[in-house]
Amino acid sequence: MNYNNKKQRHEKIAELIGAYEIETQEELAERLRGAGFRVTQATVSRDIRELQLSKLPIGGGRQKYVAFSPDDERLGDKYSRVLKEGYVSMALAQNLLVMKTVSGMAMAVAAAVDALKIEEIVGCIAGDNTIMMATRSEEQAAAVMDRLARMIEH
Repeated sequence: MNYNNKKQRHEKIAELIGAYEIETQEELAERLRGAGFRVTQATVSRDIRELQLSKLPIGGGRQKYVAFSPDDERLGDKYSRVLKEGYVSMALAQNLLVMKTVSGMAMAVAAAVDALKIEEIVGCIAGDNTIMMATRSEEQAAAVMDRLARMIEH
């Protein structure tokens, strides 16, 4: 795959998710094909990871792909809303904080947590409805849990 095609495809993906409420990888792949790109499901999945796209609730149990920009001035409000809307529960496991989210929201919530730049969090891994946040110590994990809980409550 040559770099220009990938770059052009990434630019088209950003354009498409900005213009349409794209809910699935299949829908994104169809729109890319409609724009003249030859893509497979694996290519679209890889592009979503590379572009760090997340899903944001749009009402009625629906979600759409979004790209969060670190330079977004409304970042705090946006990430706070994603955190509150996606959160289900949290639990400690030694130096790990495990957060359960609404199904399909873990990537968006993890992106929100990452954007908060909480110094104690060494790294975040997200699945479909679970996020594992690693800290250096059990004490730090408890402190992060308290901080996130206060943010979710307000």
